[in-house]
Formats: sequence, structure tokens, C-alpha cells
Amino acid sequence: MRTEWMNQEAPVRPEGGISRRGFMKAGAALGGGLVLGFFIPTAGRFARAAGAAPAPSAPNAFLHIAPDNTVTVMVNRLEFGQGVHTALPMLMAEELDADWSQVRGELAPAGDAFKDPLMGMQMTGGSGSVAHSFTQYREIGARARAMLVAAAAQKWNVQPAQCKTANGVVFGPAGQKASYGELADAAMAQPVPATVTLKDPKDFRFIGKPMKRIDARAKSNGRQQFGLDFKPENCKVALVARPPVFGARVARVDAAKALAIKGVRAVVEVPTDRGGRGVAVIADGYWPAKLGRDALAIDWDTSAVAKTDTAKLMQEYASLAKTPGTVAKKADIAPLAGAPKKISAVYEFPYLAHAPMEPLNCVVDLRADHCTVWAGTQFQTADQAAVAATAGLKPEQVTVNTMMAGGGFGRRAVPTSDYIVEAVGVAKAWRAAGHGEPVKVMWSREDDIKGGYYRPAYVHRADIGLDAKGNIVAWDHAIVGQSIITGTPFEPYMVKNGVDATSVEGMGEPYAVPMNLTVHNTKANVPVLWWRSVGSTHTAFVMETLIDEAAHLANMDPVAYRKKLMGPEHKRHLAALDLAVAKSGYGKKALPKGHAWGVALHESFNSVVAYVVEASLDKGAPKLHRVTAGVHCNLAVNPLTVEAQVQGAALMALGTTLPGAAITLKDGLVQQQNFNDYRVARMNEMPHVDVFIVPSAEPPTGMGEPGLPPLAPAFANALYRLTGKRLRKLPFDLTAA
Repeated sequence: MRTEWMNQEAPVRPEGGISRRGFMKAGAALGGGLVLGFFIPTAGRFARAAGAAPAPSAPNAFLHIAPDNTVTVMVNRLEFGQGVHTALPMLMAEELDADWSQVRGELAPAGDAFKDPLMGMQMTGGSGSVAHSFTQYREIGARARAMLVAAAAQKWNVQPAQCKTANGVVFGPAGQKASYGELADAAMAQPVPATVTLKDPKDFRFIGKPMKRIDARAKSNGRQQFGLDFKPENCKVALVARPPVFGARVARVDAAKALAIKGVRAVVEVPTDRGGRGVAVIADGYWPAKLGRDALAIDWDTSAVAKTDTAKLMQEYASLAKTPGTVAKKADIAPLAGAPKKISAVYEFPYLAHAPMEPLNCVVDLRADHCTVWAGTQFQTADQAAVAATAGLKPEQVTVNTMMAGGGFGRRAVPTSDYIVEAVGVAKAWRAAGHGEPVKVMWSREDDIKGGYYRPAYVHRADIGLDAKGNIVAWDHAIVGQSIITGTPFEPYMVKNGVDATSVEGMGEPYAVPMNLTVHNTKANVPVLWWRSVGSTHTAFVMETLIDEAAHLANMDPVAYRKKLMGPEHKRHLAALDLAVAKSGYGKKALPKGHAWGVALHESFNSVVAYVVEASLDKGAPKLHRVTAGVHCNLAVNPLTVEAQVQGAALMALGTTLPGAAITLKDGLVQQQNFNDYRVARMNEMPHVDVFIVPSAEPPTGMGEPGLPPLAPAFANALYRLTGKRLRKLPFDLTAA
């Protein structure tokens, strides 16, 4: 897209924007004022593929300007730390010419109006929140502004073109002025304009400027309510004893000791994920529910389910990687046999837990004809449908309230809606026992670590041939691992010819290399799911360490070698890499003795992040000192958010390199249970991270995930320069390299 596109009249777009017919005034609601909503007349591609019916025409309030000048913007995503609670209101406030001090954000419940305009479902994922709603939110703000101006012009008997707006006020040609709050009721009587002209980027007041987050104060002083904090009146708390092997069932349960604990109200058997059965203890609060669950005596029937052993699984994967799989990319690898220089490598990547700071939770108020759910969900549309199916209701009989969440990294976006379906199952059992109070199902940290839906384990096998000058002449590559897309609504267009696109994303790119790539999509009794940056969590590490190794064999500087393989057509990659190199001092600044540089770059979710890192060995253990990031995400809507995203992603990526950062299974049992045996990076391990953004006025691309993939390979490349050892697996193990 060109910059000019951002300044033209908003066209009718079937998926990327909202036509005038899609905008509706929601009527006198919320105490008066201007209430502007819209509906999406056609479902997006994912909804169509799943056979969903077109969205109904009921309007939903997206923007409310109250008589007291408060501007409330509905955020159609989940806010779980990534900053959309500020970025999306910024987009609307920009075109509205609002007074930023009067702008508020509110998380939208499940509703057709709030669906992602490209995806056709309400969701938060794929780093698409700002990228997909960039035009959508701006158009809403521009239309509301036009209606306010029209109301003022009518009041003053002047032409709208004679009026101007600034900071939530309309100014007339003769010095008249009226606040948006004063005009809001009259603006409701104005027609929604057929077209609007969006601002030129040079006129932006908010977009592209570092803006403090709307939710920062409440989160800093403890007043912000998260899902885990929410408990309606008379609500009970439930903890579920889930089967130790995924999909297992209850053979026998003795609940006598649990029922004897003060505050325990019921013990009921409930369905769990993947066809399993568990036991829920329902009590007056968390502690009696926990004590009750601890007191249960349960015999589990695991006879009908496979018992995964990761040590054996990785051996099988390594053997499978030696054989051809389903073709994802085809290239002539005949030159490999006679190549004078060769690289042969096998990489291993473990299962990873998402481990968000706030474990999963869900409140369910189940009535005979309606069900209300409160959850920090990334998949409102899917979860609303799943609640309805589980409760025996219609989707319109289900209200899903989006709660602020303390992280997720994909775990709150589950196609099976596992934790929400389970909570509804608990509420059904509670109701069947003759009770009617709401039930809050909570997960402990141990439940979270052991509870499934992990980043899959993978094995890569690479054989690369280089000529005498260091040019790559053939690259034969195989990937082995479970598919996260097969069996989900995304399968029809993300699994092509048997290849899960997420398993191979980023392979080969952006380098001009003749790669023959095959994939083995395996089966295992381990639930798997996308994890922050999805396939790039492993493909970036493989690509960027192998390219670094090829540069060494070619006797070339790793930055120069990358630039040679990319070519001038990859302008965004080159700009990000050049920026990181320049700001870090790479190649110019002398490092302390025992320190070394490492470089990597990767594109994911249409954004490019390049890292130049400085590392050393501290008593034989890898230590990351400094990270310099060059970021190309097109227009950075809120540079402060981009900086925070990259810093957080870098720390999360660092965690994947630390000993103990792996989920392992033996006889079907997950062996880790808390942060004492599942490692995440801590504050004392945080390196200094500088983030630099390539200037651009092009429409924004994703930023929630792209900061993660290139960090670990950059670190590994620095360690090679210190040790001479090529690291082939995560987490790092220098003794095995």
C-alpha cells in the first residue's frame, strides 16, 4: 500500500474496511450522546470456511461521546499486555480530533460488530489487532467527527466546511465553539456520511507519537480488575482435578474427605478436554476448593489413551527427519553431492508452555435460558459458540464479557475453547445438583503448566552445500513435528497439499537459497497450540544460525553475507538490519574482553526485526548483556508500545535458551509443574534492550510477536564466537554442543 492510499476517500471494501451501509446509530443509549456502531454485512474468510451464517444487522455501540465530553471507545480485542487498549482508541481519537484526556477504552463483549474485519471472527492473535483495524477505527472516528461538525454547522447556520475541530471542540467561522459533549445529542440526528477523507500522516497528532498507556495507572496501583479478580455476588469457586494423562477418565473417586472440609459445597464429575473426565470441587472460595481437591482419592483409567514419552518421541523424530516428507518447497539439490563445503545439522526444539502470569480462569452464570461468561479470551466468537453448544443454548443466548488478562501468548485462543467449555461443564453439573449460583473455575500455576496446549516439539535436519566461494548451491531440509492447524477452522486455507503453513513459515526467507523443504506432520497425545510467534519460534533459529555458519565457511562477515543473500529487493529487511548494526556499533566499537557480537534477523507477521547482541560467558554460563533492535513495522502507531513489545519478546525469547525451559513427558505424564522446574527468564537476567524503529508512513504491520524469533539465534551466534560450538537445540546446552 502506498502513502497516498491513507489520504483518499475511504472506499467500500468487502473485508478490509466498513462501508457506509455498515454504520448505524445505536439509538439513545448509555445516558444520551452520540453512539455510533456498525455491523459487518459479510463474514470474513475464516467464518465462511467454517460455514458460519452472515453476521446479523443489529447495531453495536463502538463509540460513545457522552454529554460530559467523555469519549468511550470499545476495544474489539483482548488486552493482555500488548497495548491495544491504548493503540485502538488512538486511531479513533486521531480522526475524531478528540481531547485525549477525555478518551477511555472499554473491552468489547462478544458481538458480530466487533469481529476482526479481515478474519470474520472476533479474536486477538496473529499480531493483527492494529494492522487489521487501522482503517476500521479511523473511519469510525472520521464519520463521528463529520456528524459532530454537521450538527454544529446546522446550529450556527453555516456550512460544515467553514467549521474546524480540535481537542474535542468544534469551532465556527465567527468564533463560535461547542464541545463534542454539547453537540453529541444533536449529532445523533445527522446522517452517517457516505464517505470520509482520512488524515494525511503528516497531520497526525496522536498516531506515530509516543503515548502513555490508558491502562498503565490502574495496573500500576493495583486497581485494574483482571479475570482472576472478578467474582460476582454469591459466586462459588471450583478447582478441577484433571486426568494426569491427556484424555484419561475417572475410574473411581472417593470424595468423603473433600466433602468434610469446611466451605466445600459439592464434588462432581465433569467432562474435560480431549474426551477426558475429571472431578470438580466447588466451594465458597479458592482455599477450601484447593484443600478439597487435594483430599480427593481418584483412580484414573488411562487404558484407552496413548502415553507420550518425549525422549522416545525425539528419537523417532530424528529418524523420520532422515526421510523425505511432504514437499513444501522444491529445488534441485543435485549439486549437494559434489559441493566442496558442507553443513550437516540436526536441531531439536522441546514442547513449551505458555505460562502467562495470570493462569486461566472463567466465571459462568448459567440460567435456564441464558448463560453469561466472564473470561480473558482471545477467541470471543469461537468461545461464544462453544458455550452455546455446551449449554444447549443458541449463541444469542450467550453473553461473553471480555476481561482484562495478565498475558496469554496464544493460550487464551484455543479452537476447542477448552478451559471455557470445561467451566460451563462445571456450571452445568452444579446446576444439575440443584444450585444456581455463578461458578468461577480457577487454574493454579500447576494446572497451567500441566494443563496442555503447548508449542509443539520439532526436529529439523539440514544438509547444505556451498561452492568454493561460499555460495550456497543446494539446501536439503526436513521438519518433523505436530501440526497446530489440522483439525481447526483454519485448516482449509492454512494446510495446503498436506503442509501446515505454520510449520514452515520463515524457511528460506528472505535469502536467495535453493531450498528443498519437506515436512512430516506427526501425531501425539499432547495438545498443541500456537505460541508467541508460532512457527517462527523454531524456523528463525534454524535459518539464522545456519546462515551464520555459512557465512563463517564463506569467510565473510555475517552481516555482509546476509545482505549478499538478500539483495536490494528486500528493502525492509535491509533497513532493519542496517539500523540495528549502526545503532549497536557493530564492527566499529571495541567490545570488552570475553564479549562477542551476534546477529540475526527475521520477518514474521509482516514485520522485520533485526538484532545485534552482545554476549559473554559468566563462569561458563551464557550471559546476554545488550540487545540492539532494528524494527520495520511500517507506521508505528504508538512507538512506546512497539518498544515494550520488543523488549518483552526479547526477554521471553531469552527464556527459551535457559536450562529447564522445556516441557517433557514420561509415560504420558508432564514432568514439570511450576516455575521451580519450568524455567522462564527473570528480572535479573534481563539484558539492556534498545529499540530503534525504521521511519515509515505505510499502514502498520504486526508487532506483538515479531520481536521474539531472532533473539535466540543472535545469542547462539555470539556464543559460537566465544566457544567455537554451534548450538543445535533449545534450551542451550554448551556441554552437548
